[in-house]
Amino acid sequence: MSAVSDDPLYRDPSLAQFYDTANRWGPDFNFCMKLAEGAHSALDLGCGTGELTAALAATRDVTGVDPAAAMLDIGRARPGGDKVEWIEGDARTVRLEQKYDLIVLTGHAFQVFLTEEDQRAALATIAAHLSPIGRFVFDTRNPGFLGQQDVRHSKVRQLEHAELGAIEASDESHYDETSGILSYENGYRVLSTGERFAGRSKILYTPRDKLAAMISDAGLTVDAWHGDWEGNPFQAQSREIIPVGRLA
Repeated sequence: MSAVSDDPLYRDPSLAQFYDTANRWGPDFNFCMKLAEGAHSALDLGCGTGELTAALAATRDVTGVDPAAAMLDIGRARPGGDKVEWIEGDARTVRLEQKYDLIVLTGHAFQVFLTEEDQRAALATIAAHLSPIGRFVFDTRNPGFLGQQDVRHSKVRQLEHAELGAIEASDESHYDETSGILSYENGYRVLSTGERFAGRSKILYTPRDKLAAMISDAGLTVDAWHGDWEGNPFQAQSREIIPVGRLA
């Protein structure tokens, strides 16, 4: 999912076309669909290509917000996309004059905000759009996860693109423990032609105690902290930090 408009991985159509191939429906979307039961409206911040957004819109009013036009174009064209209100906007500043029963920010989109100021702005957006009975959920990777001790990481995998056929997807990253920022490059090579596409980006890892303080300052409260999308309780070395909460 994308949340900032200057990130080429999301705004460049030649890179956006690979997003759904590399990011399949998973337990995060299942969790959100379950959480949405009984909700009459939902806001998907950083909705990206809108796979979850369109699914949520099958039985409720849904708005998808993303700053990357290339991602929104994919969302509009997907099955069910015609039922979604798509808005090109920034999760830090968008104000829709509407309240929602559920607000989701998945795909670690919260981590694209690289400063505390920007994180607080995104949380203020959540608080501004929650209905009195509304709930929110988002995910951010846990800096305390044991695997993060490997500060350099690279992997290559082969995937099948719906239109381009077999592709080779590569990820290279470096984590700076001092700043909490992970810099990475995603690359894609079309095996039939050898054509290669690549883009760089950065994300921020935030400890849970700092995140909890910012959530409280935003006028929100957390009902449950999960350590994964299976719903297991957060522990110090959980892979994920997933707060589920509401207005305070």
